[in-house]
Amino acid sequence: MTSTTSNLKGIGFLLLAMLIGSLQAVAVKWIGGSYSVLEIVTFRSLVALPVTLLFFWLEGKKGLPTTSQPKLQVVRGIFLFLSYTTYMMGLAALPLADVESIRFSGPLMITILSVFLLGEKVELQRWLALIVGFAGILLIIRPGSANFNEGTLFILISVLFYAFTVILTRKLRDTDSSATMAYFSSWVYLIAAFIFSPLAAAVGEIPHAHPSIAFLFHAWTMPTLLDLSIMAGLGLVWAGWMFFVTRAYSTAQASVIAPFEYASLPINVIWGFLIWHEIPTAMTLAGAFLTLLSGLYILSQEQKSKTSPPATEIISFENKA
Repeated sequence: MTSTTSNLKGIGFLLLAMLIGSLQAVAVKWIGGSYSVLEIVTFRSLVALPVTLLFFWLEGKKGLPTTSQPKLQVVRGIFLFLSYTTYMMGLAALPLADVESIRFSGPLMITILSVFLLGEKVELQRWLALIVGFAGILLIIRPGSANFNEGTLFILISVLFYAFTVILTRKLRDTDSSATMAYFSSWVYLIAAFIFSPLAAAVGEIPHAHPSIAFLFHAWTMPTLLDLSIMAGLGLVWAGWMFFVTRAYSTAQASVIAPFEYASLPINVIWGFLIWHEIPTAMTLAGAFLTLLSGLYILSQEQKSKTSPPATEIISFENKA
């Protein structure tokens, strides 16, 4: 198979992964007003947990995953749980295009944390790219304006916790496989949801609360068969996303296909328009364009560095995991 054919296949696998992953946002936004975010996380994790075991066995391992760094695995799982939960809270209040545009800030936050936590050196050009990227985020969020939506803060918090997760993943990847990390994070999701659910129930539903807050404190209710299937299906969506992302990066060169992860924006724009008649504002599109350019530049610089993490770690938003 020629390199061109391999790259084309890899691009196809990656675009399919982006399409499958977008179904998560659609599903959460579809049922989010009727259930608690913690209830959805619980049912999703119950399905994802056995899938992580399947991936572990497909790696040629036997039994249950083990780790030599349990504390880091727990902390990483907590960060992922917080990232995933705040991401869904933001979905309850924002158009899909806004959510995906803000999530483009992932590479920016990872780069900044790498500087302050890992002591990595960043040249002037990348600092300028970071400034451009965050200017794009400000265009989308528009703090202080009449159009400011508090839901954007939850997406930013989600991206921040994801960036922390990537830092820990760098420390764990030499000893633990991706399936092992997914297995332990799924357990942390379940335990955290069971811990926080009674606390949310004790507070109770808050009248006239912002949609993101209402999503967190919504009382648990018995889901319909369809909605239960959707919640459980989120675990299968994650499995499909992970499978095709892995296939993509094992088939093609990461430097060639990684930019195609940004196809998630037009995919979500289409879903938002078809289902909820959402039309991105000019400010959102301009901000997304600036943030995309910044992220692509950072990615290109990472590809030139021998010590950089894989492209999947730079861009793939692992709160889907």
